[in-house]
Amino acid sequence: MKAFHFLLLLALAFSFVSAFDPSPLQDFCVAIPEPKNAGAWILTITLCNAVFVNGKFCKNPNLTVAGDFSFSGLNIPGNTANRVGSNVTLVNVDVLPGLNTLGISLARLDYAPNGGLNPPHIHPRGTEILVVVEGTLHVGFVTSNPNRFISKVLYPGDVFVFPIGLIHFQFNIAKTKAVAFAGLSSQNPGVITIADAIFGPDPPINPDVLAKAFQLERMSWKNFRNCLRMHKTAIQKSVQLTV
Repeated sequence: MKAFHFLLLLALAFSFVSAFDPSPLQDFCVAIPEPKNAGAWILTITLCNAVFVNGKFCKNPNLTVAGDFSFSGLNIPGNTANRVGSNVTLVNVDVLPGLNTLGISLARLDYAPNGGLNPPHIHPRGTEILVVVEGTLHVGFVTSNPNRFISKVLYPGDVFVFPIGLIHFQFNIAKTKAVAFAGLSSQNPGVITIADAIFGPDPPINPDVLAKAFQLERMSWKNFRNCLRMHKTAIQKSVQLTV
C-alpha cells in the first residue's frame, strides 16, 4: 500500500511539472530553424551539431552569438489601425531563439484611444503578468465554472496577473492611447482568441452547434442584437462606476 501511495504521489508530481515548460538541463539551448525535410534534418545535425529539444532544434553552444539572445524594436509603437484597435508585438522563441527552454516570453501591447481592445482570449501554455506604462485600461478575466468575472481599472505603474488558461482581455477606456508590457511564463504561450475560435475556424463549426450553445433558437436576431446592446450599456456603466 505504501508503494502504491508513493507511485500515486510521483504520478501527481510528474503531471504537475509536465504541465509547464520543462526546466533546462543546460545553460541555454538556442533554437535554430526547423529543417523542412529529412535531408535538411541530417545536414542540420551534421553541420550544427544540433539536438532536438522541446520542439526546437538547438544550436551547438560553441556557435552561439550575442544576437541569439537579443531583440530590438519594443520601443516602436505597434499599428492599432485594425478592427479591434490594438496591436501585440510578441517576443517569443520564434523571434528570440535564446528563449528556447527558458520558459519565458515578453510582449508589448498598444491600444488605440477610445476603445482599443485586446479581445477576450486565452494563453493555453502561460500565465501573463501585465504592467501599464501609459494610459488607462479596463482589464479582467473569467474563472472556470462556475464563472466569476474579476476586473479592475489600471493606470500607469499598475500590475495585473492573468492566470494560465483563463479568458481575459484589456480595453482602453480613455481618450488617449495606452501602452502596456506583459511577461508570460512560457517561451511559446500560444493564444486562442475566443470570437475567432468560435465563429471563424476553418472548417467552420456546425451552425446548429453554435445555435444550441448560445440558445439563439429561442430568440430572433433582433432580440439578440438588443441583448448585446443592453449588455454593452451595462458594461459601460460598470466601468464608469469603477473609475
